[in-house]
Amino acid sequence: MDTTGTFEMATKLAEHHMMTAMHKHYTVAEWRCWLDCGAEKHPAAPYVAVSAGSGDDDLKRLMEILDLSDELQFICLDVANGYSQHFVDCVRRVRERCPRHTIMAGNVVTQEMTEELILSGADIVKVGIGPGSVCTTRLKTGVGYPQLSAVLECADAAAGLHGHVISDGGCSVPGDVAKAFGAGADFVMIGGMFAGHDESGGEVVQHANKKVKLFYGMSSATAMKKHVGGVAEYRASEGKTVEVPYRGPVSATCLDLLGGIRSSCTYVGAAKLEDLSKRTSFIRVTQQLNTVFGSGP
Repeated sequence: MDTTGTFEMATKLAEHHMMTAMHKHYTVAEWRCWLDCGAEKHPAAPYVAVSAGSGDDDLKRLMEILDLSDELQFICLDVANGYSQHFVDCVRRVRERCPRHTIMAGNVVTQEMTEELILSGADIVKVGIGPGSVCTTRLKTGVGYPQLSAVLECADAAAGLHGHVISDGGCSVPGDVAKAFGAGADFVMIGGMFAGHDESGGEVVQHANKKVKLFYGMSSATAMKKHVGGVAEYRASEGKTVEVPYRGPVSATCLDLLGGIRSSCTYVGAAKLEDLSKRTSFIRVTQQLNTVFGSGP
């Protein structure tokens, strides 16, 4: 997302050993400028994934960026709908050209397609259709899958092939991230929780006594107008544009997030994050929080 997958965000998240999937609209020149930080190697480069779509121009740009630095070892092949032969063929082509890189690919929500992508060359499958805070795919298309169920099922399928999964979307508080790991996710991708910070894209807007920043889905009319001139006639916008409160530096959010996950591990007796799913049981409830004094922290 071009509001959260920024160079500024990547530099700060890397300080906490957190990865960033860069948005797909940075040019090769912008990548070269970021990597040329005055040091021999950019300290954040090992913590970023170069994102690309599945078109020929996307793959050409991807290879040009990867050629800039040996430190760039992660590739994120990112499409809204991973259910196509064209995308499977794209994963195979990238694997052939990048045999030593780590490839993330998605999005899908079923065991069968998770297995297909891993067998086609993906190391990590991105799981999630419709759960994002600014995604309207489920409203516009009726397509989607409950995120926790998708992660549980896809993680099981990936493990059988020695692959991994990313839970992409659906998290609004640190506890949601812990649940995703508990369901078997090896990584958790976050957008909305990182919106509104100094390191996020866009300008701070002042409304009376309130500061906000814009946050939008990459299938929204805002994003498509910005990057491709508008929404094509054959399709609909599948994202919304919202104003989120300005939240200052992202480091405070990172510490809150990491602290919640560490505490979750101690509650269930997981000595390491990879043990969290082995120590987790899920129970269906009708209410999770005591909201007498509000639902916030």
